[in-house]
Amino acid sequence: MKAMSRAECLQFLQAGTRTGKLATVRPNGQPHCVPVWFVLDGDDLVFTTMSTTVKAKNLTAEPRVMICVDEETFPYDFVTVIGTAAIEQLTPDQLRPIATRIARRYVAAERAEEFGRRNAVAEEVLVRVRIERFLSAKGVAE
Repeated sequence: MKAMSRAECLQFLQAGTRTGKLATVRPNGQPHCVPVWFVLDGDDLVFTTMSTTVKAKNLTAEPRVMICVDEETFPYDFVTVIGTAAIEQLTPDQLRPIATRIARRYVAAERAEEFGRRNAVAEEVLVRVRIERFLSAKGVAE
């Protein structure tokens, strides 16, 4: 098992349709973990969520996050992003391009615009995670 370089981690995060498993902390200290669709935007990892979700509320109270992304086939690799999240309130018109870009990664090309519109509504926010460091391993089973 070997750690990946920063460049390898970024490349791994952008490959295919891997989802991120977002870990946040509830106000009572209990962990909360959910899958998210994401893309990289410059040096940041970004995703959208409704402002009323548990994850959005958790991030408002405590912005430190971990996001684990893994390859589920042999020999098994993973990258965990450690960072700080910022919630951005955007208009639907501002949010639509990034929501569509995220959708384009996970749905059929002909449905990306539909999902982008669906996820670019007034209650939806953009979460921008500033990547501070990585934990990673390639060839976990080797």
